[in-house]
Amino acid sequence: MRIAVCPGSFDPVTLGHIDIIDRAARLFDKVIVLVSFNPNKQNAVFSVKERMEMIIESTAHLDNVVVDCYSGLLADYLKQTGAVAIVKGLRAVSDFEYEFQMALANKKLYDGAETVFLTTTGENMFLSSSVVKEIASFGGDITDFVSPAIKDRIFDRLCVPGKSDADI
Repeated sequence: MRIAVCPGSFDPVTLGHIDIIDRAARLFDKVIVLVSFNPNKQNAVFSVKERMEMIIESTAHLDNVVVDCYSGLLADYLKQTGAVAIVKGLRAVSDFEYEFQMALANKKLYDGAETVFLTTTGENMFLSSSVVKEIASFGGDITDFVSPAIKDRIFDRLCVPGKSDADI
């Protein structure tokens, strides 16, 4: 069985993430969406448990996708699960520079760690969890950015009614 891991913070999961997960699910027998802790991304809005629940709800249509969490090295997680690939989405050249560096580090830590890069679709090039959080915090419509299954949950957490420049 060819297992791939799609790691990320997913705070929250977006349609861009779901697109990459969906495409990975067509390439591999099993895809593990891994909510991983990144010390450079502190102050998460959603707990790890909440993020996992939102991913499960957003990927319910994919039979070969499971969700897990891990706080250690990704290379170690691949060894433990028998995964053959790390799947990462790329939006821009700036994403590639960082992800390429991480791919080389993971390969050095574990020779079996192959990284597969999937480029984003045009409609998702601008999309990130940060963009979703900012739009929702101002009461904006996030319908086109997240799964309908989790839209209200995100909006309810982030929207501050009546927020204006005077409140900042």
